[in-house]
Amino acid sequence: MAAGANRLYYGDNLAVLREHVATNSVDLIYLDPPFNSNRNYNVIFARHDMKQDADQAQIEAFGDTWHWTPITEEQYRGAITGALPSGATDALRAFRTLLGENDAMAYLVNMAPRLVELRRVLKKTGSLYLHCDPTMSHYLKVLLDAIFGAELFVNEVVWRRAAASKGHASRRYSVSHDLLLVYAKSERWIFRPVHLEPSEAYTLRFKHDDKDGRGPYRLAPLDNPAHRPNLIYEYKGFPSPARGWRVGRDVMEQLDADGRLAFPGKPGGRISRKHYLQEQGGPLAGDVWTDITPLQASSAERLGYPTQKPVALMERIISASSSEGDVVLDPFCGCGTTIAAAQDSGRSWIGMDVTYIAIDLIEKRLRHTYGDAIRDTYEIRGIPQDTASAQALFDQSPFDFERWAVSLVQGQPNERQVGDRGIDGVAMFDTDTRDGFGRLLVSVKGGRQIGPAFVRDLRGTIENQAAEMGLLITLHEPTRGMREEAHRSGSYRWPVNGQTYNRLQIRTVSQLLAGDLPKMPPPRLPYIAATRAARQSRQLTLDA
Repeated sequence: MAAGANRLYYGDNLAVLREHVATNSVDLIYLDPPFNSNRNYNVIFARHDMKQDADQAQIEAFGDTWHWTPITEEQYRGAITGALPSGATDALRAFRTLLGENDAMAYLVNMAPRLVELRRVLKKTGSLYLHCDPTMSHYLKVLLDAIFGAELFVNEVVWRRAAASKGHASRRYSVSHDLLLVYAKSERWIFRPVHLEPSEAYTLRFKHDDKDGRGPYRLAPLDNPAHRPNLIYEYKGFPSPARGWRVGRDVMEQLDADGRLAFPGKPGGRISRKHYLQEQGGPLAGDVWTDITPLQASSAERLGYPTQKPVALMERIISASSSEGDVVLDPFCGCGTTIAAAQDSGRSWIGMDVTYIAIDLIEKRLRHTYGDAIRDTYEIRGIPQDTASAQALFDQSPFDFERWAVSLVQGQPNERQVGDRGIDGVAMFDTDTRDGFGRLLVSVKGGRQIGPAFVRDLRGTIENQAAEMGLLITLHEPTRGMREEAHRSGSYRWPVNGQTYNRLQIRTVSQLLAGDLPKMPPPRLPYIAATRAARQSRQLTLDA
């Protein structure tokens, strides 16, 4: 795929959809909008005192939260005064009457305009899979009915994500499933039936064999399920079923010529059709999926992202509802499972996330799997390209500025900005020590008030944590005293080849953007250790 065919966007997906994704341009949408339903049910649906909760409604990495705030109230009023289609407006009014002001209502207010935009960008042959759990699925279905039209509801798929739930199982039935709400843009949506791996019980149904080399087969009735007078005819002395045959005479004759009919050996019997095991491809998947195993703590593909879904789940959705070369979009792409599955199956893709750590993780995931050459096949938009945009990012979100800066040196940013002791990330490199790796601790300072104390603090942390090296990244030029303090921090000798490096270094954002990286042993790619090379699909075949 040419550069630019695939795109990662850092930013609010609502703005990205409106500004960068064309109408009728996407073939398949999968979204798993974050909502922390593990919180107490009564808290989610409790009315909020807006005076006590003035934070802007937002989603934070690893902390799925939507809250009713004054900002949410403004969004709601804008939605019902013409910003959304009438169906979505009517649904939000009804939800407000039913729910009042709480986290559940804030979630629906935020989701409504996004779902409207997602429908807009879908092609006429496209479909949308919304992944949710039973906490909000019934509200989301009403909202989707209002936006897409109830007649374009395709399926509610149940995915068993666990053998049993944790906690409260003694007071209720254990909750072990998620839901996929599937909607189409029009009656022309793409769908290919999914065949599962045949089980022993399935293959035992094929108990006949003519020993002609075609293998075992099962018999299926040729009775028509509906009354079809035009298909009532006698064939080779056998009368038609009361409602007619399932096929016309010409097809019946062709089946007979091909040896695919089984004639009864006694009067009054019915002609049956032979279905050969080798041609069936396995049983058809229904709307309850129990064969896709959820990720476990020890799963090889696990990245540590709490809402991560198995690749097999995305492979099934993508294969069933898109074709090679189609565009797959995930507006809440998280750790990038949708993107990984789309890339592996020859689809183009668009991913969006409001947290920089997700964008960085996805890029590293792709490079781990496909090598550095994959970087030429996609664009990343919304991240700083110069010091002015870096300053804008710092002003907007200091935490994401820190994550972005750490990623410039192949470091892994902190997941949370809690108890970091001034360290915002770490870059790892190979050594010949017992642990097998060394650490470069990274501290990022975006403010203008900087001085030698920051360098001394970093040096103290390096010593306390027995790290090999440290790097201070600044948005603004460091002082002379800071550089002198860094020079006094000594050197580190890399045991692999004996090369020495300054133990504590300083780089400005402008230096890093210009390619002036810290002098250090070659860093490892962070997050994961994915296996390179193309993977074979593990689970399904499809009807052509």
